[in-house]
Amino acid sequence: MIALSLAEIAAVVGGQTHDIPDPSVQVTGPVVRDSREAGPGTLFVAFVGEHVDGHDFARAVVEAGAVAVLASRPVGVPAIVVEDVQTALGALARHVVRRLGATLVALTGSAGKTSTKDLIAQVLQRKAPTVFTPGSLNNEIGLPLTALSATEETGFLVLEMGARGIGHIRYLTGLTPPKIGLVLNVGSAHIGEFGGREQIAQAKGELVESLPPADEGGTAVLNADDPLVRAMASRTKAKVILFGESGEADVRAENVRLTDSGQPAFRLHTPSGASDVTMRLYGEHHVSNALAAAAVAHELGMSAEEIATALSEAGSLSRWRMEVTERPDGVTVVNDAYNANPESMRAALRALAAIGKGRRTWAVLGKMAELGDEALAEHDAVGRLAVRLNVGKLVAVGGREASWLQLGAYNEGSWGEESVHVSDAQAAIDLLRSELRPGDVVLVKASRSVGLESVAQALVETGAEGEVAAR
Repeated sequence: MIALSLAEIAAVVGGQTHDIPDPSVQVTGPVVRDSREAGPGTLFVAFVGEHVDGHDFARAVVEAGAVAVLASRPVGVPAIVVEDVQTALGALARHVVRRLGATLVALTGSAGKTSTKDLIAQVLQRKAPTVFTPGSLNNEIGLPLTALSATEETGFLVLEMGARGIGHIRYLTGLTPPKIGLVLNVGSAHIGEFGGREQIAQAKGELVESLPPADEGGTAVLNADDPLVRAMASRTKAKVILFGESGEADVRAENVRLTDSGQPAFRLHTPSGASDVTMRLYGEHHVSNALAAAAVAHELGMSAEEIATALSEAGSLSRWRMEVTERPDGVTVVNDAYNANPESMRAALRALAAIGKGRRTWAVLGKMAELGDEALAEHDAVGRLAVRLNVGKLVAVGGREASWLQLGAYNEGSWGEESVHVSDAQAAIDLLRSELRPGDVVLVKASRSVGLESVAQALVETGAEGEVAAR
């Protein structure tokens, strides 16, 4: 964070200082909420969670070097006491962002946010120091913490914004007002909470409504291939730039194909020129993510050649998102278990089909959460798609939703023994360890709450030990 005195922080957040001998002492390190990250110069934010109260760690963080604690009650060590810690954290982030010289880029969408954010960051880092959301910390706590990690040297601040209801993105943009706003897509993620795709579009469009007008540098980057996103152009006074495979897109892809290993390649076209891209990531769905990143980079002055080179060299920065591991015995494990919705599930299955061409493929799938009344139909559709893509074996893991996955496969005409329903992750691990053979490709994917990353990790560890599962 940019250096601020405790007195200034107290004034910004409307707090009272307690047990602070010298209010002129500055916070020079990051703002943290995890006591294990506290160190010299830090400010520790004490949240009261369901199981842990951050206030209980106040003395330990000060002993570790923290300058003070942002707290909701006195804690016996230097503290700034406020009525609501989350509100105070947001106010501090808003104050710091206003003082920064960085260009703020914000993005949202139903699927692909984290992967696209990682691509944008890796491209923009070639132009100037870039701070970006770690992982998927895109809510009212993670976003201000990310913003507060920026310094005077930061050129770009790239922030992922999530939403679980109307008004959420409006709140986040109030904390960190963006100059460039990117909307990727409107899909089915959280549709059970929103009530429908139109409501999701209403919420995602709050991002473009927050942008400054075009004559003040505001730019809305919209997906030309998604009608609900493209329609958001009418909701902003900012300049609009379109990306996608549509011929009307300002930044578009031509000659899209997959390499033999399942990595996308295409010809990138921007208003400043064209250049070829071959990505290190897996799956054709990354083409849209790459075009979104390219559109942002073009608006910030990068050439087509610079963008194409950066996209071709970019990797995955966030865990459990199409992580591909080749075991010594030739089994390939694709860990995409961080989260799942219908759009990302379909993309992952298509990637599995491409990676596993000519090999035996396994789809280890679990529940897609928060789909509301569409849950049965969406799980059934994913099971059917696995059959249409000729996946070798579907392993549906869990309860009711897993049974719907298997039912969809059966209803599509599968397969006898090619589809199996198991109760939990351990059962899936036991099955795979007994039946996998060298050369197989295994995709593991479900919503985060299912915890299927344990399946992928167990399979990778089996390979690391040099075991051949089917010996």
